[in-house]
Amino acid sequence: MTTIYQNASLGGQTNAATRDAAPHIDLENRNEAGAIMPDTRVPPKAKPVLDAVSVNGEAIAETAILAEAQHHPADTPGEALILSARALVIRALLLQEAESLQMSGQRCDDQIGNRETHQDALVRELIEHEVETPRASDADCHRYFEKNPGKFRSETIYEARHILLSAPVDDSAKRARQLAVAKDLLLLLGQQAGDFDTLARCHSDCPSHQQGGNLGQITRGSTVAEFEKTLAQMEPGSLWPKPVESRFGYHIIFLENRVEGTLLPFDAVKEKIAAWLEAASWSRAVSQYIGVLAGKADIKGISLEASDGPLVQ
Repeated sequence: MTTIYQNASLGGQTNAATRDAAPHIDLENRNEAGAIMPDTRVPPKAKPVLDAVSVNGEAIAETAILAEAQHHPADTPGEALILSARALVIRALLLQEAESLQMSGQRCDDQIGNRETHQDALVRELIEHEVETPRASDADCHRYFEKNPGKFRSETIYEARHILLSAPVDDSAKRARQLAVAKDLLLLLGQQAGDFDTLARCHSDCPSHQQGGNLGQITRGSTVAEFEKTLAQMEPGSLWPKPVESRFGYHIIFLENRVEGTLLPFDAVKEKIAAWLEAASWSRAVSQYIGVLAGKADIKGISLEASDGPLVQ
């Protein structure tokens, strides 16, 4: 039985051992309205989270559930334990089926030295033998390609310079000063745009100041969102007329060039699309297979109905 902390005074009755251990504690502590108040001095008492878990009579040890929980991040420890128990139940289902079908469990170590365990080999062999995954045809891939053109475009490339006047988000006084400096620099650049290199070397707090603020070729994800949004609105050869605020401070941005992204040819991405489609099909097929095994099994202490996926590692 897997347990987590519960204060004994928050519910239920105390037993003789608790009373004997702390005879001085008044469990009938009441407020002015007469309601019983919890006494936080009472020693903690464990509250069950899971009943005993088993698969076709094979018990899943509490220690195994606790150890597995580290692989299942969740909002609460209780949720992690439930995910852990489901994963171990599914693994037990697969191992029991592999043994009933007399799978050999021959290990298949990879080329970089990772060694497969006998149990992992049994699970892999079972799924390879029992789960059929259809191959993605050219027609399937082409249909996906046409429905999702945004996934198969090359990134737009920007060539830009900037001057960063840095200021912490929580330093309002410095941010005000740096904003004023940024506006002054923009006035100078408006009169002499060719001075960007010199002003960047003198005033920018970005390491790029050594190159006159030159950031080279950048694509989506290379900079902060505010910077990217501004670049998308600029024409090559132009200076953005206002300081651009970000969590780092204020940016003065000059866009030198932009190369628009283009749709990649189908032949260049066909193999990648086929791999995506087959991976998704495999996942659905394995989930369905596990559902069939679970429907025939005697599973106690946990339900697999809320499981979002096969949870097979």
